[in-house]
Amino acid sequence: MNPKDFLGKENERLIKEAIEGAEHQTSGEVRVHIESTCKKDVLDRAAWLFRKLKMNETKERNGVLIYLSINDRKFAIIGDSGINKVVPEGFWNEIKEIMIDHFTKNEFVQGIISGIEKTGQQLKQYFPWQTDDVNELSDEISYGK
Repeated sequence: MNPKDFLGKENERLIKEAIEGAEHQTSGEVRVHIESTCKKDVLDRAAWLFRKLKMNETKERNGVLIYLSINDRKFAIIGDSGINKVVPEGFWNEIKEIMIDHFTKNEFVQGIISGIEKTGQQLKQYFPWQTDDVNELSDEISYGK
């Protein structure tokens, strides 16, 4: 399946709105990237894309990438060093479990949205939104091959 056809325009809009909503709770920056296949370890691929998308260049090093490889049914959540320095061990597990619960029911869009919403809720205690926050990264979904 072509990753650009996976969600459809309406679901892209809903995911973008979820990103915007999460980013109004936290100064953290959330992105979603979708590809057809992942030939490498999913975490290695997500980490490589994290750098390629320049997510490691935010002021507070508080970017989050939600990566999905749709044909392989793999996903990863990657947080930047600023986040990982301050959050407790296992911080990403709750988000991952929420997403898996939806994915196993073939509720992929709701899984992504729930993961984004939970990310915003959890990050706000470490990186609260400020009135002078600048949106440093695109809220658009990015796609690979």
